[in-house]
Amino acid sequence: MSSDTIAIFNYLLAPPDGSRPYNRVYADSATEKPARNWIEDPHDMQVEDVRGKEELYKLDNAGFQYGREAPKHTSFLNDDEIEREYYPESIDLIQRVTGATKVIVFDHTIRRRRPGELDNYNPQKRQPVSRVHVDQTPAASIGRVHRHLPPTEAHSLLRRRFQIINLWRPISHAAVDWPLALCDFRSVDFQKDLVPVAHIYPDREGETFGVKYNPNHQWKYMKAMSPEEYVLIKCSDSIQDGSVARLTPHTGFQDPNTPEGTPPRESIELRALVFYD
Repeated sequence: MSSDTIAIFNYLLAPPDGSRPYNRVYADSATEKPARNWIEDPHDMQVEDVRGKEELYKLDNAGFQYGREAPKHTSFLNDDEIEREYYPESIDLIQRVTGATKVIVFDHTIRRRRPGELDNYNPQKRQPVSRVHVDQTPAASIGRVHRHLPPTEAHSLLRRRFQIINLWRPISHAAVDWPLALCDFRSVDFQKDLVPVAHIYPDREGETFGVKYNPNHQWKYMKAMSPEEYVLIKCSDSIQDGSVARLTPHTGFQDPNTPEGTPPRESIELRALVFYD
């Protein structure tokens, strides 16, 4: 039996003065600029548990795809070890699932929920993200390729199909607390729902999509995902003719049915540039 739930999802209200929305990453409270200039817009949304029918959801129709494969690396405590051990096996997994010819992992984030602590993007204490978002806009995706590859290689790779895909999985125990929800791309209005948000770091600027509330959004999750399970999340796709899903908005959410005493969620996501011949 699937267990649907109603949960609060934080959408974006653009700044009322029409200015470009921004987030300041690692914002210093001593500076006069606020960490962001947009407003959270919470809505109760139905979330469907797709366990048992997860095969229906693929990267090219929904924008996400579940799978089961236990990682060889399981400690996830040391960044160097993660890069040395978990990156290569994850590249292999993404290539096998997608048929891609080249995969480059460009970073990872470990999230461990710490009840009562704020997460102002402290890189060592990242918590589940509780707002609906997409990690990159199309422009930022192309910027990522140029940032991580030499100019000649970037130029030739961008002539072919290219995606940014995140590989997300729980670590150490099942993600019962604060699970990850994904919005089926077929329910997203690409032109109306997505709002570019400047992501301002001390040394550079990125761009993500914030998402405006749309009652048509179809939210999915897989209840109690285990560390042996993963989901691939499409953040960008160079095919933009409507034949495939271009992205999937996603967010962590507080499941009101979570039993008391459930261990706080721990997860890792890898972000990868994915190229095809």
